[in-house]
Amino acid sequence: MHCPACAQRIESNLSKLDGIIEAKVNFASKEAIVRFNSDKINIDKITATVKKTGYEAGEQAEGFSAEKRRKVIKRKLTLFFIGLALTIPIAVITYFLFFPEKNLLLLALTTPVQFVVGWHFYKGAYNSLKNRFVDMNVLVALSASAAYFYSLVSTFFINAPVFYEASAVVITTITLGMLLEEMAVEKTGETIRKLMELQPKTAIIVRDGDETEVPIEEVDVGDIVIIKPGERIPVDGVVVNGHSFIDESMITGESVPVEKNIGDTIFSGTVNEAGTLKFRAVKIGKETTLAQIVRLAREVQVSKAPIQRVADKVVNFFVPIVILIAVGAFAVWFSFFQNEILALTTFVSVLVIACPCALGIATPAAIMIGVGKGAENGVLIKNSAVLEVVKELDTVVFDKTGTLTKGELEVTDIVAEDKHYVLKIAAVAEKRSEHPAGEAIVKKAESEGIKVPEPGSFEALPGLGVAVKFKQKKILLGNRALMRNYKVPIEKLEDYIERLEKEGKTVLIVAIDRKAVGLLAVSDTIKEHSKVAVKTLQEMGLKVVMLTGDTRRTGEAIAKQLGINEVLAEVLPAEKVEQIRKLQDEGRFVAMVGDGINDAPAITQANVGIAIGGGTDIAMEAGDIVLVKDDPRDVAVSIKLSKKTLQKIKQNLFWAFFYNMLTIPLAAGILYPSLGILVRPEIAAATMILSDITVVGNSMLLKRWKP
Repeated sequence: MHCPACAQRIESNLSKLDGIIEAKVNFASKEAIVRFNSDKINIDKITATVKKTGYEAGEQAEGFSAEKRRKVIKRKLTLFFIGLALTIPIAVITYFLFFPEKNLLLLALTTPVQFVVGWHFYKGAYNSLKNRFVDMNVLVALSASAAYFYSLVSTFFINAPVFYEASAVVITTITLGMLLEEMAVEKTGETIRKLMELQPKTAIIVRDGDETEVPIEEVDVGDIVIIKPGERIPVDGVVVNGHSFIDESMITGESVPVEKNIGDTIFSGTVNEAGTLKFRAVKIGKETTLAQIVRLAREVQVSKAPIQRVADKVVNFFVPIVILIAVGAFAVWFSFFQNEILALTTFVSVLVIACPCALGIATPAAIMIGVGKGAENGVLIKNSAVLEVVKELDTVVFDKTGTLTKGELEVTDIVAEDKHYVLKIAAVAEKRSEHPAGEAIVKKAESEGIKVPEPGSFEALPGLGVAVKFKQKKILLGNRALMRNYKVPIEKLEDYIERLEKEGKTVLIVAIDRKAVGLLAVSDTIKEHSKVAVKTLQEMGLKVVMLTGDTRRTGEAIAKQLGINEVLAEVLPAEKVEQIRKLQDEGRFVAMVGDGINDAPAITQANVGIAIGGGTDIAMEAGDIVLVKDDPRDVAVSIKLSKKTLQKIKQNLFWAFFYNMLTIPLAAGILYPSLGILVRPEIAAATMILSDITVVGNSMLLKRWKP
């Protein structure tokens, strides 16, 4: 594809086919994503339609191969050098040499440039007109042909100046421009291509007791895979043997290697840094985390933001208007000023300078780099339309459990004369309990090296606690009500209990033979970076709200630690959507941040849905943005990146529009003769290339963006 109109033409022709649900074509990435009804149409017919429109098409692997991209660039480079080798002598002869057969020699040198180097413009123009489109190919073919054939007539039939150098310079310069654009756009998508290349081609698996190296396609779910130090992990899995550290930076953006033990999940494309691991394959092929990240990133790169649709509509009307301006300029200079040289020069210059490439790549170039930058940092923008919505946000709602907190209870405080002993007794009492608080106590004891023996008897008392016998002693562990029932005095501990409850913690009192010996507090602890995340968002001018099913007292206690002033407490899961709707009814523009599964309806209801901690089910998550890492700080990162990408899109569109509004009148000769140099076709072609490079270069600055 040579310009955005090419993409629109393919998109239009595909959309007309019976059975096509949706067709999106991206000029910058040279890619189409097509959703279709396989009962009505197949891939062969889709590919045939693209070819009938005048383009080559291949399926995913073929279309994205590095070798194919290199061939395209090499072909354009060869054409440019052929054109340059002929255009330089054409220019020298035109401006510096004078002899009788000069025009014939210029004709001989220009003809290969016109019809060999410029053949792809003629071919593109033919396909465009055949499909009732007018694009860049038509502009270039029309301008170069006008100069060439006028010169041809002048050489043999009339005594008039020739413009062979204009034709040759236009074709050669624009071929160079397309080459530079191809190479620049190639760089905009390199992050996603690097991700695609992360998956190894083979894997070592254990079958029938033997280690066998097989192609990655032959790995099945349940296979035991062996991964050695320094190797990339081929598929997603769960460690069954070994201990190591894994570099997950290309998946999550996290630079510090992550420790992995038996039972831990590991992801395709990450690097095993230390020991040898054996793991069970859990997700393979298109289901791996890496494959899902790549798919989501590529889909959003091909998707069109609303602002791009406006640019596309402008391009549709732009080219016909430019042709009218070029014809008008020709008519004015030829009819009113009897200046046939200037008439033809302005005609060619206007057509060349107005090629709408910059307008067409303004949005996709910025989106490709922005989305790639997000993927590098574990932020997946799933819908390009969200880029324009994020700027309106004024409120960020966090679900508490699993988002701001770890989502699992931990022992936070032990109040006793002998803390070690009280912890051991509490762990014995909870050894057979299935309550989350009991599990937290046992886990805490084991982490401190305490061996937890079995109790003699165990009785769970719903709503109160537990009662057990251990070494002839009666142990009680529970709340105030349990102590009252067994007439255990707790006055000495009351101040501690009240203080811990005000902090939003659950307090469990330990009594031995009806004597209170201490207490433990358990709480769903705040994630390491939650406080910083909240503060960052507030510094960005956003209101932060916490949504929780906890009691108001507990919710407000946790919110106070985080610096959150607004709490929606005692909210049942089914009521979360209603709470988001109420905020929207107040006129707020809301982002909802949750785990993407339990909070899916609320995330969908919000103006911007952000699913945090995507893990291995990234593609399944609700929402517009998925944060791969379980880090609430990435909420601010995703908002900042979205705003920065939109800023680049707007800058690009401004420069593209401003450039055309400024240069087209100049190329038409409005300030002639004072700025007559801008009427030259070669200057027009160079200026057109400069506009493309400006837009792509401005987009490339996004690569330097840091969270």
